[in-house]
Amino acid sequence: MARYETLYRLSKYLIPPRYDQSLRQLLRVDRVHWCRVIMDREVDRFIRSLDHNRLDVLEISGTHFRDKFKFRSFRTAEYPNYDVCSGPLAAAAFDLVIAEQVFEHVLQPERAAASVYEMLRPGGVFIVNTPFLLKIHAAPVDLYRWTEHGMRTLLAGAGFTPIETGSWGNRGCLFQDMKPGLEWTWYNPLLHSLKNEPQFAIVVWAFAHKSNVSKSL
Repeated sequence: MARYETLYRLSKYLIPPRYDQSLRQLLRVDRVHWCRVIMDREVDRFIRSLDHNRLDVLEISGTHFRDKFKFRSFRTAEYPNYDVCSGPLAAAAFDLVIAEQVFEHVLQPERAAASVYEMLRPGGVFIVNTPFLLKIHAAPVDLYRWTEHGMRTLLAGAGFTPIETGSWGNRGCLFQDMKPGLEWTWYNPLLHSLKNEPQFAIVVWAFAHKSNVSKSL
């Protein structure tokens, strides 16, 4: 890894800045699974569109975003030690709740979505992403898959509106990852296409909003 980082530092003086991200991934300075590249970019883009310095954030089962953004506060709660299906940690305590690759593992996703809704302050946002065409990966169990339409239906049932969804996948990535074991293909921009084939969605994501409470009430 040190060799790749040295090559990256030297190459930065020769290659235009617009190629920086591809260069980092090519030299494996930033390693990311092929199936996550577009999803990660879209989630990061959305968070950067928010006033994230003023957000109190909860990430369910992870600390992926803790060092990427300067949130006002950050808390993590590990599933299944914290069972999001059992109820909120605290009502109206967070401006942003993030659940990355968690909801396929919860026993009662409708209850989990309702718990997240209760944890958000009025105007808060829930970022959730899940697999669709992905092999079974028990942690501790693997239970559900959603299309974009299915995810919108789940979140609308909990009270979220508006809801923005997206998905990404292609047959090359799908076939590459459909092999025994729990390994996923590392993205190499020279070898792997990021073309989206909607019929072969591998991952699905949503940005779901809790409406502001009317001050007239």
